[in-house]
This record gives sequence, C-alpha cells and structure tokens, in this order.
Amino acid sequence: MPNDLTILHFNAIRLKLNGSGNLKLQFQSSDDVVTQDLVPLIMQVSTNIHPTRLANFKQQHAKLRIYTTEINETFRINTIIIFVRPLFTSFPG
Repeated sequence: MPNDLTILHFNAIRLKLNGSGNLKLQFQSSDDVVTQDLVPLIMQVSTNIHPTRLANFKQQHAKLRIYTTEINETFRINTIIIFVRPLFTSFPG
C-alpha cells in the first residue's frame, strides 16, 4: 500500500470527452517544480473513441492540468482515468 513517501509512476491518461479544438494536458508536481506536457488531443463533437495519452511522470504527488488556449474552444469531459503504479517506497538515504 503506497504511503506519502512512495514515488509513483504516472503512465497514461484516458479520457471520454467531446468538444472542439485542441485539449492540452500537463502533469505537474507539487508546487509546479516539475512538469510534463503531453501530446494535445484533437477534440471532436461526437466520437466513439476514448483517447489515451502516454506519460512518463515520476513524483510523490501529481496533478493533471487540462486546458485550451484559443477562443471558442470548448470541451466536456465525462470520464478521466489516470494509470498510476508505485515505483519506489521512498527516496534513497
């Protein structure tokens, strides 16, 4: 069972979404010290595909930032699945 010292590996995210434009995704560590931009998603008004974006983010804690940058880009997210597994039990020393 992971504790607060466990280093986690954030492998991927899968979304069920609809919208128009490009959806940008970014993993951020605590206090935004380390970030990783994921490949943007091109959204569609209707789709039967749940897109997956791979990641390689290793931190104790992380947050997922989801955003758009252009005017009139809209999105609706129904489901977010984040694939995470414990990597190490603590930092060395």
